[in-house]
Amino acid sequence: MQTGRQKSGQLRREMSYLDLSFAGLGAIIGSGWLFAVLYAAQTAGPAAIISWVIGGVACLFIALVYAELSGFLPEAGGATRYPQYSHGPLVGFIVSWAAFIAYASVPAIEAEAVVQYASHYIKGFGSTVNGSFSGKQPLAFIVEAILLIIFFLINVYGVKLYAKVNSFVTFLKFLTPTLTILVVLFVAKDWSNYSAPATHGFAPYGTAGVLVAVSTAGIVFSFLGFRQAVEMAAEAKHPQRDAPRAIITALVAGMIVYVLLQVVFIAAIPKSELTHGWAGLSLSSPFAQVASALGLGWLATILYADAVLSPSGTGLVYFASTPRVILGSARNGYLGRSWRRISDKTGIPMFAMVATIIASLIFLLPFPTWQSLVGVISAATVFTYIMGPVSLAVFRRHHASANRPYRLGGANIIGPIAFVMGSLIIYFSGWETVWKLTVGYAIGIIIYLIVSAARSDLARINAQAWRQGVWLVVFIAVSLLETYFGSKRFGGQYNHLTGLIHYPWDLVVVIVLAIVFYYWGVASGSASKDTEDAIERAGQLEQPNSSE
Repeated sequence: MQTGRQKSGQLRREMSYLDLSFAGLGAIIGSGWLFAVLYAAQTAGPAAIISWVIGGVACLFIALVYAELSGFLPEAGGATRYPQYSHGPLVGFIVSWAAFIAYASVPAIEAEAVVQYASHYIKGFGSTVNGSFSGKQPLAFIVEAILLIIFFLINVYGVKLYAKVNSFVTFLKFLTPTLTILVVLFVAKDWSNYSAPATHGFAPYGTAGVLVAVSTAGIVFSFLGFRQAVEMAAEAKHPQRDAPRAIITALVAGMIVYVLLQVVFIAAIPKSELTHGWAGLSLSSPFAQVASALGLGWLATILYADAVLSPSGTGLVYFASTPRVILGSARNGYLGRSWRRISDKTGIPMFAMVATIIASLIFLLPFPTWQSLVGVISAATVFTYIMGPVSLAVFRRHHASANRPYRLGGANIIGPIAFVMGSLIIYFSGWETVWKLTVGYAIGIIIYLIVSAARSDLARINAQAWRQGVWLVVFIAVSLLETYFGSKRFGGQYNHLTGLIHYPWDLVVVIVLAIVFYYWGVASGSASKDTEDAIERAGQLEQPNSSE
């Protein structure tokens, strides 16, 4: 039975270019603008501005790759589908598992952000020490759980309602940081914080501090929201035309906003807050407290209200994309058929949606603070997205004549650069983050190998899959070793003073090895029947010049 051109039991193609752009921008402007400017300043001082530029450019290179991929093969949960198409089930499963870890934890971190900001005026939530939320009370968990349930209910009622709610919320979210930039820029006329000798000038923690902030302060975490248009491309009215444009629109707009926010935040910090240097900066509600210190009580009130709106909007967005990642994994054959079911009534993958709410509630428990989650999420997400350049090169090699509504110029250069930048971001995350992710990936692989061996309905990781995927397994192991033996500046553990590989030679080692792994990965990919079928499906979609 069909309604118009939409078959029952299928994802509904109801999202416009504006909806996709707002999905990306709504994910980018979330809790990051409330907290990342503080943690970036603590880690890099005024040079945090450079950290935002580096993080934005790195993500832009990755986003450009996905702009072509999302137009070439618009798929639900695209980030989990492309590795399967280019490298088979071993690589596909590893990336899918990593994507689930990264995505399912974001609604929890956004709920954490709401509570952490509100702790400034609701003492029953807990306390903040030196900018870090601690001593969370039971009331905080209850409020966070209620927020997750609200995200769930809005998404359950279908993509059309989700798109309407998110577009409206994102519009309001964009207005608040813009207002903050303009007002604080006008009021904060003392720019001496950028060069004050008492706080050791512009870059008090050197270039290493600038680079560490990219991974651990929430910068990459904020920018990676561009991926929403990738995951939801299959639900766009004109995916091949609109998804690439939406990806780039959201990321560029987000870059401009965040750089300007960091500029005014540095200038507006009262000198009394910097008596212990930038690392000792302690604010539980950064922008709201700065606004109050400047005598802008009315702006502080708006910011406290936005501290509920912005993270909630981003949590809503990720609650929409996480089930699409699960659906993509199910269509790859890593989950049983029940996981591929889509509600006839709402066009929503309900099994995946229920799994998302359960996983999000679990992620509330082990990570009591915003910052304790953000480094893990950033590294896990970047890991899934550095597969994009490799898959793109494989598709270019084996399917050169296929239709590409958006073709990335200079992909032979941009692809390796994107992979290298992603590898560096993982390295900057440090040993404490990377070892946890490595253990998580290993547990997932072992469990899947056992379960898939016992079930005939799941994709088998055969000898060919191992040949196509061994490079990624080695890459994970080498990344772990890099963080252990690397410079102490990036959390190296081998030598507590200098590390085995001294800075900046450790960066050279990471870059050279990343280039080796990129070309090894490209050489390991191949054409497949699954890819041919996906290209055929994409060819049946409306073309970019179709009238709306």
